[in-house]
Amino acid sequence: MAANKPSLRLETDVQYLKGVGPKLGELFAKKGIHTVFDLLKLYPRAYEDRRAARNIASLKAEEVVSLKAQVLKVTPISMGRSQRKIYDITFRDASGVIHAKYFRVPYRGYFERFQPFHEYRVIGKVINYRGRLEFHHPDIRDLESEEEIQDDLIPIYSEMENLTSSKIQRLIRSALDQVSKAEWPLEKFPKNLMEKCGLIPLKEALYQIHKPSPEMSQMLLELKSPAHHRLIFEEFFWLELYLAAKKSGLKKEQGLSILSAGEFRQRLLKSLPFQLTGAQLRCADQVHKDLKGPHPMNRLVQGDVGSGKTLVAFMAALDVIEAGYQVALMAPTEILAEQHFRNAQKILSPLGIKLGLLTGKSKASERKALIEQLQAGDIDLLIGTHALIEDPVQFQALGLVIIDEQHRFGVQQRAQLKQKGHCPHFLVMTATPIPRTLAMTVYGDLDVSVIDEMPPGRSPIQTRAAFESKRKMAFDFMAEQIAKGRQAYVVYPLVDESEKMDLKNAVQEFEKLKAEYPQIRWALMHGRMKSDEKDEVMEAFRRHEHDVLVSTTVIEVGVDVPNANVMIVEHAERFGLSQLHQLRGRVGRGTHKSFCLLMMGHAVSEEGRERTRFMETTTDGFKVAEKDLEMRGPGEFLGTRQSGLAGFQLANLVRDVMILQEARDAAFEIFLKDPEMKSAENALLRDELFRAHGITSLAGIA
Repeated sequence: MAANKPSLRLETDVQYLKGVGPKLGELFAKKGIHTVFDLLKLYPRAYEDRRAARNIASLKAEEVVSLKAQVLKVTPISMGRSQRKIYDITFRDASGVIHAKYFRVPYRGYFERFQPFHEYRVIGKVINYRGRLEFHHPDIRDLESEEEIQDDLIPIYSEMENLTSSKIQRLIRSALDQVSKAEWPLEKFPKNLMEKCGLIPLKEALYQIHKPSPEMSQMLLELKSPAHHRLIFEEFFWLELYLAAKKSGLKKEQGLSILSAGEFRQRLLKSLPFQLTGAQLRCADQVHKDLKGPHPMNRLVQGDVGSGKTLVAFMAALDVIEAGYQVALMAPTEILAEQHFRNAQKILSPLGIKLGLLTGKSKASERKALIEQLQAGDIDLLIGTHALIEDPVQFQALGLVIIDEQHRFGVQQRAQLKQKGHCPHFLVMTATPIPRTLAMTVYGDLDVSVIDEMPPGRSPIQTRAAFESKRKMAFDFMAEQIAKGRQAYVVYPLVDESEKMDLKNAVQEFEKLKAEYPQIRWALMHGRMKSDEKDEVMEAFRRHEHDVLVSTTVIEVGVDVPNANVMIVEHAERFGLSQLHQLRGRVGRGTHKSFCLLMMGHAVSEEGRERTRFMETTTDGFKVAEKDLEMRGPGEFLGTRQSGLAGFQLANLVRDVMILQEARDAAFEIFLKDPEMKSAENALLRDELFRAHGITSLAGIA
């Protein structure tokens, strides 16, 4: 009698699962899937209910559907003088006809693969476009042989390098069938946590999500099933537990208690030709209380462009300098560092504050002298770029670190600067309004202050979105403003011509515009220019030696020219909302009425049109940020892969905000009740936290 075949273990290498093998195992490994358990955590991105067959006649706008239909024809549509084309695929079934439009080509040869009268599966959102139902960029797949017998609720997985959703489904079901009950690990969540938050066990959640029950179809289709709740909670919880541990550790550090009399701060306030807003005073008060406390301050000050964050930071710096310590202010670009230095010279130098500026272009002799002065305590406030974190830069007594545009610096860079002093206070500024949900994840270890009020006298910016047909009108309007003595920006998404994208580019358009408007003094700036070249152009523009600056998004942050009152963004549909808001913030910085003109190109998708038109409705950076997060997701929103966010498979920061809050509350409550995580019920949580971050104690969480 044959011996019983040993059951599969969760920690078994995935290549040993029947149907995988070394080659497929290598592909899985590239995607971070090494064990059988890793494979089970590859969750479906959606479900298709194939029990009730859909036909074209039954479709309604805004539905996400799956249907089988024949291709009748593929029609390329030329867009006038532009080289660009829209592709229209006509589908039919027994009940009717529907069109699928593509405003860009997914990849070369994509449309050649469709054979007339062949049947395909079409998956996508039905859109009412100019009074007609159609698909925009649907997912079109060849019908698979096994599909005919799957008249069920089907989990859909993200495909990878020719590994179809159906193949992934079969492998996962095989794994679930082979793993015996005895091989499932202990539940890591304490019983009281699961009861309080209404969580089902992990094993049950994995079975439920991969082998969906038709009775739960609606909840599964809406990603609101008990399985989704458990798995989404878990994704949020591990990140929030890490942030709670980090914040708990920061609160244990013994910081510098800044007990200045506030004399410098009062002298600054008296010297200003204006009064601070209520929001600035509130934030300054929160910072002041932190500085007096026994633990290092770790505070984020966020506010819109021009809301006065820098002044709040300077007030904090004065308190620290008055107490006998030094301050470092790190900015992401030389332009922004130099701008902070000029502001400090104007506002702080009259109070006797000794300033220094250190950037990549500082000469060796200047750098040497500056470092010596810093070590001797002869510089109170050092402003610079990432050059501040280099080894030779040593402070005599660093008491406060101010970081501008925090998300542009990595965790390691921030930690290096922190090591320049003994537990210095940390103040982070950002002009990118961060939605509350994102602040709870990216900046969850920081206390947050919001400057939600603009100083009086700032000129409101009128925003208008228009198509290519209105382009001449927009540039003529800009020329009229130039004739009145104003200045303007024109921004393009690309530096040079691209074979892949039919978009205007800065270099070519700069030459065309010079020929079209010879009376205007034009300047060009883009990211491929050397740093000193960019600075020269920017300084000349600031001195009004140029009327219009043609640029890419290198002007997005930190450029301050009060005389500039017109911003034209070409191909505005190609930019994210927060990026458009940052660009818009380059104007409206003076007393002149300001305008932002968003020009859309040919063949703009419905989403691109909606995003650009939204900018007309508000100048509130937080509303813009919320909409941007909703439309693009956190990774794109931030412009960088932030630690923790890249790991979300199911969790959505907009849709699942209530679960996020629940997970955050649960994680922070654990540290409130058990700061060392020593209790028996938290032992498994502690072990998993240590394993995930490669540490052996809570002190290892930087």
